[in-house]
Amino acid sequence: MAEDSEFCRPRLIRFSDCDPAGIVFYPQYFVMLNGLVEDWVNEGLGLSYHGLVAQRRIGLPTVKLEVDFRAVSRMGDQVMLGLAVERLGSRSMTLQVRCFEPVGGEVRMQMQQVLVTTSLETHRAVAIPDDMRAAILRNAPALG
Repeated sequence: MAEDSEFCRPRLIRFSDCDPAGIVFYPQYFVMLNGLVEDWVNEGLGLSYHGLVAQRRIGLPTVKLEVDFRAVSRMGDQVMLGLAVERLGSRSMTLQVRCFEPVGGEVRMQMQQVLVTTSLETHRAVAIPDDMRAAILRNAPALG
């Protein structure tokens, strides 16, 4: 993964993220990483995720996930969530997303995620909006 084009945000592992064994209950990673995608659109791309969905009626559903769980995360752990675009198609993008320890870099989990831009009216794939494509390419010029 090209760290220079990786969008990262810190995340505290909370009680509500964990199961009775005291470790992150695996579906909670998907909730955390969905939030990371929203932050990436808002902060990393400089667009409005709310505007994309509510006004422009463009969705970003996940159509494929491949996940590797490497190490546990526990309540109180401070982790980093990172996202990088691996591939940019005409209607889809492949992301490399990971949760890792910020100091030593130990990967807790990583996944490859495919998002498709869709019309929320027809629920069919549509072209990635031009402003979104331009913002992605500004942050990851090697994709162009």
